Amino acid sequence: MGKLKVYCCGDIVGYGASPNEVVSLLQEVGATCVLGNHDRASLDGDVGEFNPRAAVAAAWTSQHLSEESKAFLGSLPQVFSTEVGGKRVYMVHGSPDDPMWEYVLPTTHSDLFDYYLDKVGSDVIALGHTHLPFQWRSEGGGVVFNPGSVGQPRNRDVRASFAILEVGEGGVKVEARKVAYDADRAARKILESGLPASLATQLLSGE
Repeated sequence: MGKLKVYCCGDIVGYGASPNEVVSLLQEVGATCVLGNHDRASLDGDVGEFNPRAAVAAAWTSQHLSEESKAFLGSLPQVFSTEVGGKRVYMVHGSPDDPMWEYVLPTTHSDLFDYYLDKVGSDVIALGHTHLPFQWRSEGGGVVFNPGSVGQPRNRDVRASFAILEVGEGGVKVEARKVAYDADRAARKILESGLPASLATQLLSGE
C-alpha cells in the first residue's frame, strides 16, 4: 500500500471548540477537502437554514477563526473529483444535486445512487453531512459511501468514524473504521468555551 491520502467531506468547523487546530492539522497532512454548510456559515454568517444552537456555534466559530483558517476554508470547492487507480472518485458534502444541504441516506436515496454515479461520471461517490456511515454498491460495481464523522456522531457511537478507500485490481474496497479518542476532553473544552452545552452532551452521547 502506498502513502495514504487524507480526504474530508466538509464541516471541518462549526461544532467544536478547536476550529483553528483542526484546520491546521488538515493543512499539515495535506488533506483534500470540500466545503460543508457549517464551514460556509462560519465564513459568510448565513445561518438562515440553521437551528438556534447551530447558528450560535457558527457565530462563535466565525469570531474565533484566524485569518489563515478563514483563507483555507474560503479556498475550498463545493465538489471535488479525481482519479484513483483508474477509477473516478467524486466527493461532496451533501449530494450531487445539492452540495450543501441535502441529507443522503440509503433508506431515502438508494433509488437515486445509480443516477448520482451517472450524473457525475464517477465510479465512487463520497458524501458527508449526515454524520451517519453507510456503504452502497450497484450491480455494476459503483460505490456510494459516507465515512461518518470525527466528532458529533448520530449513531450512538462516540468514537471517531472514518473510512479507508482502496482501489486496485480487485476493484473498489471501502473499509469502515472507528477510533476512540478523548471525547471527555473535547466536551470539557466546548463547555469552557461558551459554546452551547448541548454540543458537549451530543459529543458524549452520539445522539
